[in-house]
Amino acid sequence: MQTPYFLFVGALVLLHFIATSSATIIVANNHNNSASDLNALLAFKATIFDPQRIIPTNWSTSSSVCNWIGITCNARHHRVAAINLSYMGIVGTIPPELGNLSFLVWLNVRNNSFHGHLPTELSRLHRLKYINLASNDFEGEFPSWLGCLSALWYINFEYNRFSGSLSGRLSNFTKLETIRLDYNFFTGNLSEEFSALPKLTVLDIQFNQLVGPLPQALFNLSSLQIIGFTNNSLSGYLPAHICDYLPQLKGLYLSLNNFEGEIPSGIGECSGLQVLSLSYNKFRGYIPREIWNLTTLTRLVLGGNDLTGEIPKVIDNLYNLEKLGMENANVTGILPQEVGNLSKLEVVQLTSNRLRGPITLKLFNISTLQFISLSENSFSGELPSTLGVFLPNLEELYLGENTFTGAILTSISNASRLRVLDIGGNHFTGAIPHSLGNLRLLEVLSVTNNDFFGDLRSNGLSFITSLANCKNLKSLRITGNPLNGFLPKSTGNLSSSLESFHAGRCGIKSEIPSSIGNLSNLVELYFENNSLTGLIPATMKWFLKLQRIDLSDNQILGAIPSEFCNLLNLGELGLGQNKLSGMVPSCLGNVTTLRYVYLNSNNLSSVIPTSFWSLRDILELDMSGNYLTGSLPAEIGNFKALVTLNLSNNQYLGGIPSTIGALQDLQGLSLEHNKLQGSIPDSMKNMLQLRHLDLSFNHLEGVIPNSLQIERTDSSWRAIRKFHEPVFSLK
Repeated sequence: MQTPYFLFVGALVLLHFIATSSATIIVANNHNNSASDLNALLAFKATIFDPQRIIPTNWSTSSSVCNWIGITCNARHHRVAAINLSYMGIVGTIPPELGNLSFLVWLNVRNNSFHGHLPTELSRLHRLKYINLASNDFEGEFPSWLGCLSALWYINFEYNRFSGSLSGRLSNFTKLETIRLDYNFFTGNLSEEFSALPKLTVLDIQFNQLVGPLPQALFNLSSLQIIGFTNNSLSGYLPAHICDYLPQLKGLYLSLNNFEGEIPSGIGECSGLQVLSLSYNKFRGYIPREIWNLTTLTRLVLGGNDLTGEIPKVIDNLYNLEKLGMENANVTGILPQEVGNLSKLEVVQLTSNRLRGPITLKLFNISTLQFISLSENSFSGELPSTLGVFLPNLEELYLGENTFTGAILTSISNASRLRVLDIGGNHFTGAIPHSLGNLRLLEVLSVTNNDFFGDLRSNGLSFITSLANCKNLKSLRITGNPLNGFLPKSTGNLSSSLESFHAGRCGIKSEIPSSIGNLSNLVELYFENNSLTGLIPATMKWFLKLQRIDLSDNQILGAIPSEFCNLLNLGELGLGQNKLSGMVPSCLGNVTTLRYVYLNSNNLSSVIPTSFWSLRDILELDMSGNYLTGSLPAEIGNFKALVTLNLSNNQYLGGIPSTIGALQDLQGLSLEHNKLQGSIPDSMKNMLQLRHLDLSFNHLEGVIPNSLQIERTDSSWRAIRKFHEPVFSLK
């Protein structure tokens, strides 16, 4: 949305620079153009591909280069002064001939797909003042020859693949005002050469791989307005008097590094500071009281540190504050009601602290708020009866993992822009209100692990019908509430965008409606630990994107539907602890994405189909507690990635195949309570990761292999062995 604005501003600046050498811009005829400029641009044309086919047709020798799209000439010499090919989707490289454009002042190829190294011939562009290569795929080191371009005032190489050290490469830019190198792969330490950049106002090297401390010279550049080093691996301490020589500093971006010590109180001397971002470092101690006097602050981001103390009442001094980020920072005490005086606040992020007590009602009256996260604290009490009425801009509300009580009132539906509502892990009671269906933009609803209740007469799940109005709903999580109702047929009317549906431990007492097959974009479905009855609906064959399904611990009847074999993205199949019967479908062997299969504690019979043993990437397999028979096939050795195998409490016959020794990553093997015979294969000595082995209650005989008799206590192996001597003959 901001691109047209920046292009407009860029055009104005471009005109300014060209106008400094000429009052007007004159379009020269072809015979007035320098032949070297023409040849340089033709060489450029030959190295690029324009998917819009603008340059191949427009850059023609039949017209003046000054008429070519993206080219601007100066008036006095009729030479190429500017190239602006930004946002054109061009693919290609920068040719060395471009260095022959000796009058070039402005080079902007932002947001294309240029690649390769920058040619050293560009060092001849002595008039160049502005170079913008952002958002391409250029690579190589930061060019040392850029220091030869003494007129440069703007460098932007962000979002490329430049790498190597910057040490010794940022000097000689006596006119440089802006340098943006974020989102590259620069490494190493920074040197003290910043003292040679007297006019620098913006230094942005965020999201790289720099290490070591920040050079002291950086804090002596009185012209600096922006310092950006977010997401590197910088370390050390910030100077106590950090702002003594930074009177114009507006933004300090140092989050996601390894800085330590206390946050210096000297930051309070940066009286014009607008953004203070120090999150996710190793700072400790109290937040300096001087910070609460920075009335120009719009963003205060201190989360992810080991801070001490409470949020003070004087926080309302920060009357321009738009974002308060102090999550995971060990903050204690109550949230002062003065927070409610911050009338410009848009984001409150206080997750994972030790805050307690009720939330000031004034917080929910700040109409500018878009994001509130108070999760994982010890907040208590009831939410205000007007929740949502004064929050017309609220988009995300996270109140999970606290000790809130009371009901969720219908007033929440007044927050009409709400996309995420997470109130899980509290003690909310009553019915889940139908008014949630009025939140037409809702994408995520989580009310898990509360005390919302219902009964069969009132049907505590009836609110699902109203959620059909939420056409953008992607995640619905109601697990862990005693709703004690039935899934309405209208469950199938939920958003076709729904990807995640969690309704475990809800006391559901019904069949799964066949209409659920309409939810064709489901990725995960968890209905575990309920009282579901009836058959698994065949309409689940439409869950072509499904990756995880858990229907375990219910009372589901019938056979495992062969329709599951159509779910070729399925990674987890949980059907344990039901009343399923019949055979394991042979076609499940075609679902090669399966990693976790739990069919335990059912009434399955017959043999495991041969095709099933071809699932080479399976990690956990539990078919215990059924009536499976036959012998263990040699193909069991195909499960080389297997970590847990439980076939106990079945009716397997025959011996343990020697190929089982190929399961070298296996940590748990349970074959107890079968009818296995013969000896324990010596190949099991190769199963060095085995932690649990249970072969009891079989008809095994012979000598226990030495490798299973030795108690190994090193960190890589610890076995728990159970042999039932009456059915295990030792010789």
